[in-house]
Amino acid sequence: MDIDNQGGGPVDKAVVASMLYRPGQAPVSVALEQARACIDKQDGLLWIGLNEPDAALLKRLGSDLGFSGKAIEETISPHRRPKVIEYEKLTLIVAITVEVNNFRPTFGDTQILIGKGFLVTVRRGAVATHTELRDQLENSPEFLGRGSDYVASALLDLIVDRYVSALAKLETVVEGVEQHFLLRGFRESDVRRLYRQRRDLLRIHTAIAPMAEICRRLARVEMRNIDAESRAYFGEVADRVVRANEFINSLREALAFAFEASLMIGQSQQTDITKKLAAWAAILAVPTAVAGIYGMNFKVMPELSWTYGYPTVMGATFAVCAVLYWKFKKSDWL
Repeated sequence: MDIDNQGGGPVDKAVVASMLYRPGQAPVSVALEQARACIDKQDGLLWIGLNEPDAALLKRLGSDLGFSGKAIEETISPHRRPKVIEYEKLTLIVAITVEVNNFRPTFGDTQILIGKGFLVTVRRGAVATHTELRDQLENSPEFLGRGSDYVASALLDLIVDRYVSALAKLETVVEGVEQHFLLRGFRESDVRRLYRQRRDLLRIHTAIAPMAEICRRLARVEMRNIDAESRAYFGEVADRVVRANEFINSLREALAFAFEASLMIGQSQQTDITKKLAAWAAILAVPTAVAGIYGMNFKVMPELSWTYGYPTVMGATFAVCAVLYWKFKKSDWL
């Protein structure tokens, strides 16, 4: 949503919200130009949320808040991997977001800038907003007293919740693949789809796995903008990221097992077909051999002039074929 600054004009469309939260008071909308003054007063928590901001807006905001040139450059740059960087006046956390659309993952990044009295979030490529966390702040004023570092840990926890939601959607896809492979086998197109799904899971794992180590670092290493009381919350987030990674590994193993099981089923079916073909070939070899012998036109063949010669040969041929059929049937070859 767009909000208006105090001068009456609309703020930049990239500004989702710029709100000052104070215990016991309703949130107040603050223009970006007044952000510095609010932070200097140390009166509550100023949360500025940006969505797809341009470089000019980030430079202007960074300059107003006193960020170093390196910090501003890092904020402007897009990111593909999680990271944490500490500067003099802020701690920058980069988290990769994962959303599932049409059963395919899409990735974005959320930058969390933690400072004394302020929190700046920069979203790129992510559709989901942080509205629910803002509502929680408004309805639970006691959270505000814990500072921007606690809100940052809650924000990371929200991002992990969305990891789990995205993986739950992919779990239904994996279950469908298992049923399809085990019940109906697979075709070449199915194998390609399976490879794509395993590749998607690997991409998700690569994107979120470093978050566990980053959160552990925030929980264990002393940083300027992370209070000792808030470190435990980052440790809990790290544990949740580890469980999400274990979930990813279980889905990948399920796909691998489904493929291996379908291969074994296919090989078993091919073996059964081979046995049946071999059994019928052995049975048909008997009349074929008899026909071949009599087809050589020997002159001296006494049974040809015998009255019961033909019925005897046919009966013997049928009897041998029947015995072979019984043997193969008994051995489950037919």
